[in-house]
Amino acid sequence: MENRVIVILGCTAVGKSALAHAAARTLGAEILSIDSMQVYRGMNIGTAKATPEERSEVPYHLIDVLDPCESFSAARFVELADQAVAAVHARGRPVVAVGGTTLYFKSFHEGLFEGPSADACIREAIRNRIQHEGLEALHAELARIDPVAAARIHRNDARRVERALEVYQLTGRRISELQQQWERSRLRRPDWRWTLIHLHRERDLLNRRINERVRQMRAAGLTVEARRIWDDPRGVSPQARQAVGYAELFDNFGGCWSEDEAYEQIKIHSRRLGKQQRTWLRRIPGAHLIDAGERDAADFVQDVIVTAAKG
Repeated sequence: MENRVIVILGCTAVGKSALAHAAARTLGAEILSIDSMQVYRGMNIGTAKATPEERSEVPYHLIDVLDPCESFSAARFVELADQAVAAVHARGRPVVAVGGTTLYFKSFHEGLFEGPSADACIREAIRNRIQHEGLEALHAELARIDPVAAARIHRNDARRVERALEVYQLTGRRISELQQQWERSRLRRPDWRWTLIHLHRERDLLNRRINERVRQMRAAGLTVEARRIWDDPRGVSPQARQAVGYAELFDNFGGCWSEDEAYEQIKIHSRRLGKQQRTWLRRIPGAHLIDAGERDAADFVQDVIVTAAKG
């Protein structure tokens, strides 16, 4: 298992975290979170973050890195992830990386897509349009120009909407086309021994698991947790603001809809996220598919161990 990085990927609520924890315990590994929202302190219930008990059993990295009022980026994630993996490997232990944040995984595995340099005038013009026309209108414009990119970018993600429109104005080409060219590149860290695991469950089963997870999160106090973040006088960063499970409750606190409606929206947006993740996962070359079916992590953790040992 020298220099081994085992990456467990899958749709939201598929059971990635439980599998990663079981595999790490079996292998004596440490876990690297590839989750853009688990980096935030206090966002525990809605991100299905590892419990204190789980974190006492296995070391976890890149969770609770900063407060929800602070911004974070894929570049910063890669920097911290590299440091964490190097430290774990120096201890002679493998890494089990787990998460469903597409951009973070791609940046960690393949490198960052840079694209053309920013243009201050174009960015200022786009930001003025967002202020006067609303972000939803510009996301709709992006959907007309580049439906592939629009499907990947959340409607509340002002930074990525801005960047996609900026790249189109600078190059006359869709950002999704440029990213597809970049995606054909080689591994960013060929010195690591990679194993990619794609954990799969059928869509209907996954949707039932999503509904049950949302029910459990509500019962565990997600509303109170979200309210604590919302009431922080320091505010909420644009990145934290768009987290599924929190964004809908923030809208509830702002008077957009009732709490019951917010939880229904969480289910809808979680299913939509799962659909986007399924599309993305089908395009990952070299990933080993494990169909979990109705099984729990303990029932198929050995499949991961055998697959990693062969790699």
